[in-house]
Amino acid sequence: MSPSRPIRPLVAGLVLLPLLAACGTTDEAASSEGAELAEAGAYPATITHEFGTTTIEEEPQRIVTLGVTDADVVLALGKVPVGNTGYAFFDDGLGPWTDDLVEGHDLTFLESDSEPSLEKVASLDPDLIIGVSAGFDQATYDELAEIAPVVGRPAGVPAYTASREDAVELIATALGQPSAGERIVEETDAAIASARADHPELEGATGAAVLPYDGKYGAFLPGDARGQFLADLGVTLPEAVSERDTGGSFFVELSRENVGALDGDLLLVLSDDESLDLAAENPLFASLGVVQDGGVVVATTDERGAITYNSPLSVPYAVENLVPRLAAAVS
Repeated sequence: MSPSRPIRPLVAGLVLLPLLAACGTTDEAASSEGAELAEAGAYPATITHEFGTTTIEEEPQRIVTLGVTDADVVLALGKVPVGNTGYAFFDDGLGPWTDDLVEGHDLTFLESDSEPSLEKVASLDPDLIIGVSAGFDQATYDELAEIAPVVGRPAGVPAYTASREDAVELIATALGQPSAGERIVEETDAAIASARADHPELEGATGAAVLPYDGKYGAFLPGDARGQFLADLGVTLPEAVSERDTGGSFFVELSRENVGALDGDLLLVLSDDESLDLAAENPLFASLGVVQDGGVVVATTDERGAITYNSPLSVPYAVENLVPRLAAAVS
């Protein structure tokens, strides 16, 4: 099996949906209820998305986020969802970059972004459901829309592929904060630009983010958030990887015998094992210059999660924690 977009299908060694839930009830589930953050004239807000058009009449207070990264955007805009899903890196679907924002709130975890429990969603009494980075289909959307207004991913965009900018724009519009959304995008882009300027040693370096799986290796392309993170820092894919890009996927698959294609200045390894020794796992790595020169960085779970979430909250976390490690590896 090959790496798939996170969540579906489930693949060993990839990002899987969390199996545990942080429980809460409708009365206990906390949000920023009563907080009025909407900009003047923001409502009614009409949003066109993959499943149709949704009109939101007034500022929502009880928000359910079914997209795996949607909660981050809602939190960045000053609201706390009454229910959320997320990646399997974290039991409650939320990365450490959200800790301060959710402290003191009882959270309700929803186990699936593509086939959520309609009963559990309804029990949270939401007045808005957000599924920009979710994988549900039209039939599920129709059922969710019976519970509350629903905002899906951008029209014509496959599941899990909405850009950070588009996700923020849609969610900020739904929350009545379009100007705040623009500012958040600008601030996130500025954080990346600042990291690039602060670490010129990364500019022009060759490197790849790679995921070991099923005895093979998936090297992420710039069209994927993990590959894009390196590209944003000025790191370019090794030519031996980019020339294998057929345009039909978000990664290049390499067999155990072809790991030489990964040679370069930097190799960011995304593994379930934070202590993974590539050369011990596959002796062919030992002959690569990137290994001999100390250019291998094995991401922590939090760092791996941060570049996978690719959100206004997780990107600054990755800039602070992962970028210095990458820069040191090529120095």
